Amino acid sequence: MQAPFFYEPILPDKPCIFSLSEDTSKHCVQVLRMNEGTIIALTNGKGIHYNATIVSPNKKQTVVSLANMLFSEQTKPINSIAISFVKNPSRIEWFLEKATEIGIANIYPLITERTEKNNFKFERWESILVSAMLQSKQVWKPILHEPLIFTDFVNEKFEGIKMIAHCENDNRSTIQSVGKNNNQLILIGPEGDFTFKEIELAISNNFIPVSLGNTRLRTETAGIVAAVLMQD
Repeated sequence: MQAPFFYEPILPDKPCIFSLSEDTSKHCVQVLRMNEGTIIALTNGKGIHYNATIVSPNKKQTVVSLANMLFSEQTKPINSIAISFVKNPSRIEWFLEKATEIGIANIYPLITERTEKNNFKFERWESILVSAMLQSKQVWKPILHEPLIFTDFVNEKFEGIKMIAHCENDNRSTIQSVGKNNNQLILIGPEGDFTFKEIELAISNNFIPVSLGNTRLRTETAGIVAAVLMQD
């Protein structure tokens, strides 16, 4: 049976005696009823993984002994999605959870001409990323960036293949044909798609237009389809 897996954003770089955060301590002691000697696993979401033995259980500050530190390099290629978040929070949260499970490294909320107003719930969305990372037994958490205006974002430098998924009926490639073995970034538009002006601006900044299939997808579904195709 695998040890229960927990997130601690700040972990030492070598084994030592370590105090868990209050949230993790409470979950260990009050929820899971863990006692002295129980072995757990910890990650900082940046590649570090420890086995830890509970030395002193306490619901506010459980003390553990860290052992067997492992560092896992981030899986290559590194893939990123810039997506116009939609108004319905449950659909955004579903996308964040699934994109994390699939292994996307960076998520950029895009503000486009057709993006609906949305409250950026950073704390809640970060907790969803953490939960999905732990559930899928990963040690790298996606970076959730601050919202960025589309016209500014497409001018940013990116080392790798840049793509824009849209629904206009012009020449579009497939993700499989343009992105293999390279870091990839894809733009996913809002409900109603990118404007023609936005598509032209992206293409002029070396974004390759791509198709996600023959049907018109919801924004969050398009994001997941793109994630799967990039990670395939």
